[in-house]
Amino acid sequence: MSAFVTVIALPRVRRRAPVALAVCLLSFAVFWCAQRAAHVSMIDLMVYRAEGETVRAGGDLYALRTTEAHLPTTYPPFAALLFAPLTLLDTAAMRTLATAGNLALLVVFVALSLRLVGHARVECVWWVAAAAVWCEPVWTTLRYGQINLLVAVLVLWDLSRRPGHRCAGVGIGIAAAIKLTPALFAVFLLVTGVVEYTRRGSGGPWLRHARGAAATFAGATLLAAAALPYDSWHFWTRMVFAAGRVGLVEDTANQSLRGVLARLLHTTEPGVWWGATAALAGVVGLAIAVAAELRGRRAWATTSCAVTALLVSPVSWSHHWVWCVPMVLVLVATSRTAAACTALAFCTYALWWVPHGTGRLELHQDGVELTLSALYAGAGFAFLALVGVRLWRTSRSA
Repeated sequence: MSAFVTVIALPRVRRRAPVALAVCLLSFAVFWCAQRAAHVSMIDLMVYRAEGETVRAGGDLYALRTTEAHLPTTYPPFAALLFAPLTLLDTAAMRTLATAGNLALLVVFVALSLRLVGHARVECVWWVAAAAVWCEPVWTTLRYGQINLLVAVLVLWDLSRRPGHRCAGVGIGIAAAIKLTPALFAVFLLVTGVVEYTRRGSGGPWLRHARGAAATFAGATLLAAAALPYDSWHFWTRMVFAAGRVGLVEDTANQSLRGVLARLLHTTEPGVWWGATAALAGVVGLAIAVAAELRGRRAWATTSCAVTALLVSPVSWSHHWVWCVPMVLVLVATSRTAAACTALAFCTYALWWVPHGTGRLELHQDGVELTLSALYAGAGFAFLALVGVRLWRTSRSA
């Protein structure tokens, strides 16, 4: 009987998939036209190109200031090596390829997110991608020509495969070598393995996964050190500690816990308050991720770790929150109301309804403005709280 139902349903599925694909392509086309009409700068992409040019010319990577905004190099040297091929393209071709590449990465990111939550039907991928392209973090990622989707895809590709895969850890290691924040995923795997070892005498696949990530990160970093010895020494001894180079901490776009506290306390340096709250958030967030992983909830664990990394990072720009896509998908299976509220938070652009820009207006926000300018961080904390409550209820009923 089930086989008969499957055969009857196949034509309907085959009809739905092309319709979903057509809607997705239309959404992407309209998005592309909207970005061009808005004359997006793709300013970060221009910084990446300048980094590639500096590498090829043998210049000082961390003395670089480029574009009209005089932006510096902020990523590890390994990232600059990857940016070198951008110098082989003219600006127009580079912008076109970057936009097309990011749209393709969005589809892959959605597919991996759906696989993580157990709903990897083809038509679902197209429908979700068609909507996700319009959320603020994705829009801003493409607007700036950012690499957030690439980093997220590397991490999800690594975590959405079967345990014990021979390439386990490669994606996380490369992502961390490009941009340090994903290193928290390796810490998450390590802690999970250690906890499992203390309970059962074996760390299972988690410790092997963490070792793979660490080895890949070390290999990529050593490769960069061999190619760029001066820049590598400069970054790992000085620049890695200079969080202030990235931008103004109180900027509305900074949706990390540090940015929220800077605006709340009306100060450019939240200091010990940030250190204490970030440490607490990191411990609690990792504990939730580890607990979810040990209960077989890989989707909850992965997304909780991503949210924790974004909260405790000194700077998490709004476009770093592309992880809102798996957040919403995880919540759909948990609480439709929470999923709808989270989607609204990231799709209404309410973050930008507050005074911001030159003059450090963010240091003078009132209560409502402070709430709106903490929207993503608030959504992240709410997500961790919801997952924590669900895990607690599950453990009590077990």
